[in-house]
Amino acid sequence: MPTSKQEHSDFLVIGTGVAGLSFALKAAQFGTVTILTKSDVSQTNSSMAQGGIAAVTSQEDSFEKHIQDTLEAGAGLCHPSIVKMVVEQAPDRIRELQTWGVEFDGDLTREGGHRERRVLHVRDQTGKAVHTKLLEACKKNHQIRIIEHQFAIDLITDKKMEPFTVGAPRCLGAYVLNTKTQEVVSFLARATILSTGGAGKVYLYTSNWSGATGDGIAMAYRAKARVANLEFMQFHPTCLFHPEANNFLVTEAIRGEGGVLKTKSGEAFMKKYHHLESLAPRDIVARSIDAEMKKSGDQCVYLDITHQNPDFIMSHFPNIYKKSLSLGIDMTKEPIPVVPAAHYLCGGILVDHHGQTDLQALFAIGENSCSGLHGANRLASNSLLECLAFAHESIEYISKNMDQFPVPKLIPPDWIYHGNEDQDEMIVISHMWDEIRRLMWNYVGIVRSDKRLERAEHRLSNLISEVRDYYWNFKLHPDVLELRNIALVAHLTVQCALKRRESRGIHFNIDCPGLENDPTKDSAQDTIV
Repeated sequence: MPTSKQEHSDFLVIGTGVAGLSFALKAAQFGTVTILTKSDVSQTNSSMAQGGIAAVTSQEDSFEKHIQDTLEAGAGLCHPSIVKMVVEQAPDRIRELQTWGVEFDGDLTREGGHRERRVLHVRDQTGKAVHTKLLEACKKNHQIRIIEHQFAIDLITDKKMEPFTVGAPRCLGAYVLNTKTQEVVSFLARATILSTGGAGKVYLYTSNWSGATGDGIAMAYRAKARVANLEFMQFHPTCLFHPEANNFLVTEAIRGEGGVLKTKSGEAFMKKYHHLESLAPRDIVARSIDAEMKKSGDQCVYLDITHQNPDFIMSHFPNIYKKSLSLGIDMTKEPIPVVPAAHYLCGGILVDHHGQTDLQALFAIGENSCSGLHGANRLASNSLLECLAFAHESIEYISKNMDQFPVPKLIPPDWIYHGNEDQDEMIVISHMWDEIRRLMWNYVGIVRSDKRLERAEHRLSNLISEVRDYYWNFKLHPDVLELRNIALVAHLTVQCALKRRESRGIHFNIDCPGLENDPTKDSAQDTIV
């Protein structure tokens, strides 16, 4: 059954995190905005961000220090001009948030890799606080329409309709499945913005929300946009280790306030690995924890902040205190059991300094993009800053060049429904999902090897074919669409990891030299596929 239903707006935003919402608020000055989310509007990685937003706001700090900390964390792969651009506009973006109603706490915190206290926060729920205010502002704006339960399937480009068109493909919008009605609608716009977040669910253990399946990256790649640096999945060192809280993040700010990582026997082990000890960059902390767990056979390590005053702990980390206590852990009296988990993707869709991809009229902002800010390892609390900075840069560019973003005139082909639903096959889809995530965790995890990567590449090649068969022969279903996306992103991640013949930042391959033995250290290159 074909569909001819279309929806039109000036801007189409796919994703409702901080990047998408802040772009929408600014774009509404120049036209109508449609925001789509595949779940309900509150389900994003942004709303789960605990730590804060890095910005130079104290006299003791400077742009130069923030830039240098970002470059050092990025292990030689950051793009210096991008880092400078983002860091220097950070105070302006903070002031904008305050005008939208965000009330930051009075004190600044320090996190791993920062030489100064520069992280603004709202207790231990900064992401939720920022997301709530942005969402409130969007709902009040008559130019903005938010539609929930809309799963973007694929991008619509002019090349699909006129394959001999000269120049780069132009994105006209997206085919979108209404998961309530099962209807597919063509959403068309002058500019399409991918802000779908990361891909933590490609891995078995992650701090991400359940929908972080790399949808934007997969859609962009299928539309012929390049992606880069997918091998750099940052593993957050400290997720709560408990069967009832397997994706609950324990913020790095606890270590910033004196929390110490210890073994089961009580040894503060980080002093063996880095001079900053528990405040070392995340990649070093994650590998150190991994090494200690392999050495001892223990399933976790422990984060101890019991030396701090209980009132200080409860006032600074109320959400973590409440969650831990509900699981029988009183962090004012005992250490918190923690393990590393897939947390933040430093690579993604390749974009320029405006956030524009290889496709005309297609922008990618936030975690689904590879902007050059994070390099081989993201500096803590630079992620929400990137969302705000590139939302600003994108709309600034579009608004000054509106003649380059005409209203789509081509009529996209009708969506052809295919496949028949078979409930008995859903268990197979679940098994394939689980196999991919376990494979990625075991073979493409914190510490990698050529043999593991080659085995992963071989198995994923076969899984891609199996998933493709299910996609074409199975009735459209969110689980099938997400499986299709994680299979592709997993495969691209392995391809990136195999291409990088060095250990740099988050990517650690025991068969490749580290930077201290690498003669190409000063000429680091992005891994582009």
